[in-house]
Amino acid sequence: MLILAFDTATDVATSALVRDGTVLGERRSRALSVLADADELLREAGMRPGDVDAIAVGTGPGSFTGLRMGLAYARSLALALDVGVAGVSTLDALAAGAPGALPVIDARRREVFALVDGEPAVLAPADLEVEPGALCVGDGAVRYRDLLEEKGAEIPPDASELHVPRARFHAALARDFGDAERIEPLYLRIPDAVKSLA
Repeated sequence: MLILAFDTATDVATSALVRDGTVLGERRSRALSVLADADELLREAGMRPGDVDAIAVGTGPGSFTGLRMGLAYARSLALALDVGVAGVSTLDALAAGAPGALPVIDARRREVFALVDGEPAVLAPADLEVEPGALCVGDGAVRYRDLLEEKGAEIPPDASELHVPRARFHAALARDFGDAERIEPLYLRIPDAVKSLA
């Protein structure tokens, strides 16, 4: 099965082309470039859009705008290519890239998205419970490095690939491909724009 996977939930968007578990190509860019990246990945692999069998898309949590863009891309491509889509948590993809690590995404507003008791949550970095020696990965771990290291966490260097929700892991985790309309973003709080209107 040829899977086109991408995630636009964080500042670094990723895309990958994966056939039967083998990564044929992978890109890092911005959310605005994901479709161009997908086209380049297909060309470099000597394939065409019609060769894609399924799409895996990151569902967050993360940037409201980034998530909406990624889901719109997935829905448009699925409709145009007549393929199924599977949503994959960005936190789960980060964790898959660093088995045993605690994924921590910068949620802005002095908060992070993380897995708490196996469930996605939004909380202040100071409230994140970290076991001494625990590995923390993600842009939230980088941003709040000092605080998390004071709690005993270990954090890879800022430039480490472990901090990026690589699309290859979305493809590996994707299950139950189906109608793109059923894929929903994982919002853990009200978007800023909605709060300002209230």
